[in-house]
Amino acid sequence: MKISLGSDHRGFYTKERIKGLLADMQHEVIDYGADSDASSDYPDYAIPACLSVARGETERGILLCGTGIGTTIVANKIAGIRAALCHDELTADMSRRHNDANVLCLPADLIGDELIRRMIEAWLNAPFEGGRHARRVKKVMEAERFLSKEAVEAETLPPPKKPRKTKP
Repeated sequence: MKISLGSDHRGFYTKERIKGLLADMQHEVIDYGADSDASSDYPDYAIPACLSVARGETERGILLCGTGIGTTIVANKIAGIRAALCHDELTADMSRRHNDANVLCLPADLIGDELIRRMIEAWLNAPFEGGRHARRVKKVMEAERFLSKEAVEAETLPPPKKPRKTKP
């Protein structure tokens, strides 16, 4: 599989270790990440890595920053990307099975190498289950029409659903 990899300075060393792990697993890696631990901005690396996935140049992407939050936010602004911030094997596995995540976001400062290895293996090996999940993923992808202010102004927004009453 061809995988794009991106990180800012906080994820630099972890990214370098992941490159080796992916190579050992016989995957081709395209490195869009920082080339040192000198301070840098995660969007500068997350955007090109995600664009390569969205354009079909790579099949999936893995992004890192200190908490994983910033890269997840920017990744999900790219049309065609379903990025999931994961912290363990279960969330990595389920992000593929139920959400067809094509970008895995990892918190480089919060989890260790062995857990990252297990998470990446789970994420790369888990199939998308389709079925009812495909219907939901389709609805998520349809939300891309609201990615810009101009798109929102051009669309007729659907009416809000009636809130459910809850008992105190």
